[in-house]
Amino acid sequence: MESKTTMHRAFTLVELLVVIAIIGVLVGLLLPAVQAAREAARRMQCSNNLKQIGLAVHSFHDANKGMPPQATYIVGSTFSGYSVHARILPYMEQGSLHSQIDFDLGYAAQPSICKTKMTVYRCPSDPKDANRIDGGVEFAPTNYGFNIGTWLGLDLLTVKGGDGAFGYNMRHNFSAITDGLSNTLCAAEVKSFTPALLDGGQPAAPFSPPPDTPAQVIAYGGTFDKDYCHTQWVTGRTLQSGITTTFPPNTKVLYTTAGIAYDVDFTSARVSPTAPRHGYRVVTARSFHSNGVNALLLDGSVRFVSSSISQATWRALGTRNRDEVIEDY
Repeated sequence: MESKTTMHRAFTLVELLVVIAIIGVLVGLLLPAVQAAREAARRMQCSNNLKQIGLAVHSFHDANKGMPPQATYIVGSTFSGYSVHARILPYMEQGSLHSQIDFDLGYAAQPSICKTKMTVYRCPSDPKDANRIDGGVEFAPTNYGFNIGTWLGLDLLTVKGGDGAFGYNMRHNFSAITDGLSNTLCAAEVKSFTPALLDGGQPAAPFSPPPDTPAQVIAYGGTFDKDYCHTQWVTGRTLQSGITTTFPPNTKVLYTTAGIAYDVDFTSARVSPTAPRHGYRVVTARSFHSNGVNALLLDGSVRFVSSSISQATWRALGTRNRDEVIEDY
């Protein structure tokens, strides 16, 4: 009896290439969707971080009958003030870390605190995860800055901050926020390792209004540092743990050096014993999300604010008691 042999036809090279091409097309179609889903999850986690910060600020306010200061400062001293981030730690389930801080000592004297990475203070979309050395001390960065107002950072005559929700030596309670908690920014996203122009020129007159354009800021000049800002969550300096609402989110403030354009933050003078009476800041809210930033309002709500928000509305959100009418945004 003859046995029958079944012949199996193999794929030809052309057919194999067609199959590979089809798989490649499917992967190409699916990859953007997967990346978009991952970014949506990261953006949601970032929003949740801000919600936790908002709850912590409210808990601090209730426990201390006032809001935490941006930092404390005594005129003529070397700055060593702790940030809002550091002061709300007990209400962020970080009581153990908070208990290790001696607020009577400068932060540089407690390097183990300075270098501690805080996941809740980091947006998962920020690709940079390293710490930064400054003055021989290792610091961990942050992606959230507290609102210190539109432009003025510190008036050394009053030893108080500007028109924002937070400021130097300012411990006001919510009743001082006459614009309303839902109409006043608490904090917003920033990019860690943002370049800076440090100790630039001063406006011609005291209490000068904020600059209208980034070009006006660049004209003040300053010492360039390519990765200074928002690299120290523990530090109360505005360029480290704050924002101003001078310009809307993600506005480019471009400074060119050695043929390279950098998107910078600005300070007219860092706080020091030799600083002039007024210090001005331009510290822009920025994010790694498309077209806007996550922003926390003082009522505890979090909104995604478009980069196209008007400058007038964004500045109005940055003040605490100017009675501006807030347009829809």
